[in-house]
Amino acid sequence: MKKQTDQRKKALEALGINPDHRLILSLDGGGIRGILTLQMLKKIEEIAGIPCFELFDMVAGTSTGGIIAGLIASGKNAIEIESLYVKLVRKVFKKRNWRANRFVNPPLYDKVNYRTALKQLVANSTLEDACIKTNIDLLITAKDVSAGEEIFFTCFKNGENTSGTYRAILLRAAMEATMSAPTYFSPLERFVDGGTTTYNNPTLSAVMEAVHYCPDTKYKLNELTLFSFGTGTSIDFIKPKEAMNPEGLDAAFWLNFVMRESSQDASTMQINLIRSGLIPGMDFRRFQISFDQNAMKKLPNRDISHLEDLEANTLWDLTDEELKGVELDDVQKFDLMKAIGDAMVEYIMSNEKGGKFKTDLTNEKKRDQLVTTFGDVDIIKNQMSNPRWLDEFQS
Repeated sequence: MKKQTDQRKKALEALGINPDHRLILSLDGGGIRGILTLQMLKKIEEIAGIPCFELFDMVAGTSTGGIIAGLIASGKNAIEIESLYVKLVRKVFKKRNWRANRFVNPPLYDKVNYRTALKQLVANSTLEDACIKTNIDLLITAKDVSAGEEIFFTCFKNGENTSGTYRAILLRAAMEATMSAPTYFSPLERFVDGGTTTYNNPTLSAVMEAVHYCPDTKYKLNELTLFSFGTGTSIDFIKPKEAMNPEGLDAAFWLNFVMRESSQDASTMQINLIRSGLIPGMDFRRFQISFDQNAMKKLPNRDISHLEDLEANTLWDLTDEELKGVELDDVQKFDLMKAIGDAMVEYIMSNEKGGKFKTDLTNEKKRDQLVTTFGDVDIIKNQMSNPRWLDEFQS
């Protein structure tokens, strides 16, 4: 249990958090887009006046979120993590050799720089060592392809004791497992990126582990405040006829589409479930954005004329094409993601529902304010109820 110091009491008050609640921080995967999340975590710490490892009772992360979670549990504040992150991103995407290719000769990248950096950062400390050091519970996700199941590398701190099946494993082993994205990096033996599971957004996994597997009923569903941070979504609005005949190689198109959309759909399902009220009493706050013109024009405008490889001079000038498909290794978009994160922070701080990260960032339909969606309800109803349309449809 976190000690209720005067500083922490002030932090809870500043963020509008019930002092009787346990606090969970959940961090999505997303590769280089993790820099966007860090802009919001920096502001959280500025408002709170204390670092995340002193504010939150538990931190959960997948892939890039797992890296940030591990560094938080190691006692790093958001500004320190950002500095490390900038250096890490520039080094980690080291091409394996000139023939390496995601589809023909995977994996694309070598892990040598990443492994070296992790060892320098966390040495041979275990999950248990980190939890004891910062008094924070930790969860990092991965996929065990040999057992065919998601793996939650978890450690809980209970007074002087710790619990968790994998609490004695090396922290850097869990941090490597969670980011071993297929075709980008080689597996860590049997483990691949947690983002390949339904828990690229680890929100529900954190709740399940905390409520059902943490001893002594430390976490209770109706006494939880949960902050969930996305890394932005690249939603493909594919025209109906284009779905029949996509550009380029069909296999590459659909592989990318399925890998990206399946994790985003799973994330949306989790968030909609929580927002539906099926978990009563939870104070849930989700912060997410989609990369498209509609979302950008909701944000305060930003000068991005100094960024290379972009024709746009401001965020509002960005085209859907420039924003489309920001992949986890798109280092050229790194500074753009940071700029979008900065603008998101300003938007959240001025949000008319309270600002200062005090509320879930939703619209009147309980959907993400900054995520663009379109519906073709009338077209679908007309087509799918029409026998002639179906009989004449050419596949």
